[in-house]
Amino acid sequence: MRDDRDDATRAVPHGGDRDAAVRADDRDAASPEDDRDAVLHAVSSAVLAVTRHLSVREVLQVIVRSARRLLDARYAALGVPDDEGAFAEFVAEGISEEEWDAIGPMPRQHGMLGAMLREGAPVRLPDIRKDHRFEYWPRAHPVLKDFLGVPIRDGDQVLGIIFLSNKRSPGGFTEADQSLLTMFAAHAAIALTNARLYERGRELALVEERTRMARELHDAVTQKLFSLRLTAQAASSLVPRDPDRALLELQRVERLAGEALAELRAVIVELRPAELDRHGLAETLRKHVRLLDRLHPASFTFEETPVCELEPATEVAVLRVAQEALHNASRHSGARAVGVRLGCEGGRVVLEVRDDGAGFDVVAATGRGLGIASMEDRAHALGGSVHVRSDPGRGTLVRMEVPT
Repeated sequence: MRDDRDDATRAVPHGGDRDAAVRADDRDAASPEDDRDAVLHAVSSAVLAVTRHLSVREVLQVIVRSARRLLDARYAALGVPDDEGAFAEFVAEGISEEEWDAIGPMPRQHGMLGAMLREGAPVRLPDIRKDHRFEYWPRAHPVLKDFLGVPIRDGDQVLGIIFLSNKRSPGGFTEADQSLLTMFAAHAAIALTNARLYERGRELALVEERTRMARELHDAVTQKLFSLRLTAQAASSLVPRDPDRALLELQRVERLAGEALAELRAVIVELRPAELDRHGLAETLRKHVRLLDRLHPASFTFEETPVCELEPATEVAVLRVAQEALHNASRHSGARAVGVRLGCEGGRVVLEVRDDGAGFDVVAATGRGLGIASMEDRAHALGGSVHVRSDPGRGTLVRMEVPT
């Protein structure tokens, strides 16, 4: 998985043996007041970083990453339970994408995770494998030893479980570590609750928007299609006795059909994909790339660097351009590898879709249905740009830049 270093972790020590030695020297030299201030500063930085992320998935990722760095653990994970004995969300740090894929399906509410959900109390163990609540883990799962788990609670409700394992420094997790993680989990509960409320608000706004779109479909397209049907019936009845007039009616049918199609497309383009409201742009695009990787013989990969906070219209435009570019790469390029990168550079969101396929003459391809004009129109409408670089035999790069 990515090893981003955000504001939540800049104040938190991390690293190998040399850093551990530096930390030990610092602890020897620091006063209890200094230690307390450093911890409070680290927690404050982590919580501030969490509150800047609005989607639930992003909040979970920041919580896990911050806790792992804060307590110097090798592994960290957070699970949000569902009502069917599994987890609606489960994120982990310290495990690569390849390792995660090898582990297999999302865990169920069994073993230690299930016990923590039922008991709702912190758990600190020198070796989780020796506890009676431990059951098993999949073959590809990393070996966990020392363990610290804390519920994320909202009153009596357990919103999730955050747990750490394999502390890098000797001695395992301490009582002070447990107190610190408990304090951090309390703040994380507030951030997670706020994120859920924000998403519910967006869902309500989405329902209102879709209701408005339904009215527009009824008022515009439906009436147009009704006129189209009547005109087609009139033309059919005129063919035997007045072919010239029937031809005029058929021409009117063609015009009405074109108008209905244009209005329908305009309404569809305005619709915001529901996935964006549930998962955010980065996660929606990651899921799309992962699906293409399973469906096609070519390798599809996704790389995400820190992404700016975007307006809803910008998220839609970036997603649509990415989908168009990926469609072209999968259908026309014959590529062995397709890479997608999403990030933020100088206050602009940047999307790149690159393949190692056959390439093409960009000038000659204009207007041939590859969607270049459509991608450019989406970017220009937001004050941005799309550039397509390709040559026969040298692959293709689609780069989109849009102000945040």
